[in-house]
Amino acid sequence: MSVHHEVGGALPPHAETATLEGKNKVMGFWLFLGGECVLFGMLFASFIALRNQVPDGPTGQEIFQLSIVALSTFILLTSSLTSVFGTMALHRGNLKMLNFWMIITVLLGLGFLGLEIYEFVHYVHEGHIFSRSAFATSFYTLVGFHGAHVAFGVLWISLLVISSIKKGLTVVTAPKYYVAGLYWHFIDVVWVFIFTVVYLLGKVGP
Repeated sequence: MSVHHEVGGALPPHAETATLEGKNKVMGFWLFLGGECVLFGMLFASFIALRNQVPDGPTGQEIFQLSIVALSTFILLTSSLTSVFGTMALHRGNLKMLNFWMIITVLLGLGFLGLEIYEFVHYVHEGHIFSRSAFATSFYTLVGFHGAHVAFGVLWISLLVISSIKKGLTVVTAPKYYVAGLYWHFIDVVWVFIFTVVYLLGKVGP
């Protein structure tokens, strides 16, 4: 029996795990996020060890602009909220509202990336280039790696929205939306740690 995407249609409760395939996708994705936590943990450890290694370059205290970073943080955290609204629409079987909130999430993600690019350009003009110091290298590796994850999430969600025009919302497509939402929450949580460890502590100084 085909599963339709209309509100109040045939979607079962928690459609993302209504089938064995869906359960396996969600479980596999949690394992993937575990690996990602290890990766980011290593990058954080490297940054903390190297953040004061600035023999011939500007320090974070000198160049970080917390107003821009705070705006970026607000945008990304807001996108986490909109993705929650999307998941709520998913559980109601409402494809229209699901895509609406996911599109808003994508737009906010693009806004975050735009601010991050602007921030990086500013730092380069201040002499804070990748090879300038161990601090610069560890900073761009950690923050840039997170930015790449945001860009991937934007692309992933955009493709889901586009493909839903043809495929609709079913027990096959619902898990894809659900794990995309999990992924988005993950990169938001990582950013909270980056904001605290990299920017706030960096602005305070050693």
